[in-house]
Amino acid sequence: MKSEAVIDDSMLKIRLSTLWIVVMFNMVFADIYSIIVELVNGNTFNIPGEVTTMMAIAAIVTNIPIFMIFLSRTLSRKANRVTNIITAPLTILYVIRGGHLAPHYLISAAIEVVILVYIFITVLKWKKLWMENLKKTDLIEER
Repeated sequence: MKSEAVIDDSMLKIRLSTLWIVVMFNMVFADIYSIIVELVNGNTFNIPGEVTTMMAIAAIVTNIPIFMIFLSRTLSRKANRVTNIITAPLTILYVIRGGHLAPHYLISAAIEVVILVYIFITVLKWKKLWMENLKKTDLIEER
């Protein structure tokens, strides 16, 4: 019996879900801080395009991390992997494209992007990790 720690699919799902929680909270607080800065400076928000359309788009995109918290825990390994491979880069694009150069936003965005890249790399390696875990538990023999 091998003594190395084994990370099974359920543990990886919990880790992914937790990382999506961190991304979501960072997104929320970056927006809250931005609102505070604008209010303290006495500014109004300049939203490009038609406001209701832009807010509808923002509502859709900001729901990605919310849904991923749930989906990362409940989807099968294959569906989970595909979903995370699609949503992590989309969220990175939203964070970078929807941001600005205020220090609080740059800090939050950097944390979000690092976590999202980690999620992306983790799910890309998921099949490999799954096979390694099977080997560690002696469920399959090495070739």
